[in-house]
Amino acid sequence: MTVEERLQRLEDDRAIRDLKARYLRACDTKDVEGVNACLVEDAVIRFEGFPDFDNREDFVAVYEQFGCAPGVFDIHHAANGVIAFDNAERASGQWSLTFHNINLANRTLTQFGIEYEDSYVKRDGRWLIAASRSVRKSVLVQAVDADGNARVSEMGQMQGAFGE
Repeated sequence: MTVEERLQRLEDDRAIRDLKARYLRACDTKDVEGVNACLVEDAVIRFEGFPDFDNREDFVAVYEQFGCAPGVFDIHHAANGVIAFDNAERASGQWSLTFHNINLANRTLTQFGIEYEDSYVKRDGRWLIAASRSVRKSVLVQAVDADGNARVSEMGQMQGAFGE
């Protein structure tokens, strides 16, 4: 690999990491257009516990309906990203994610540990998410009573993992 190719690989790696950060930040800030801009039109989304999606339009519509509901507050914190390149225009990524959710209507606090596997494509010089799959590894759900007291209603390890 030439120095120029190595430099391009480093720039592409950074661009993919920034893409994932922009996507998660858009989810947290309820930026529907931002979420949409991170995905290819025919994005394949397979998130455990959600319907399967074969295009970004349907996925973004469901995200907008549930993720952008009043009184729903989310934080997606991704770490441990590992990027692998198939070639100059295709890559994959693995991420560990901690997800926190406050749902005022349901009076619940939810935390998931999630593993992601993503596929990325470079189109017109820009990296986009082509596919994303997630598996929930752990869960903690707390119900909050009228006095503000939280009680654990579910906790433990989620069943299933990649390759199982």
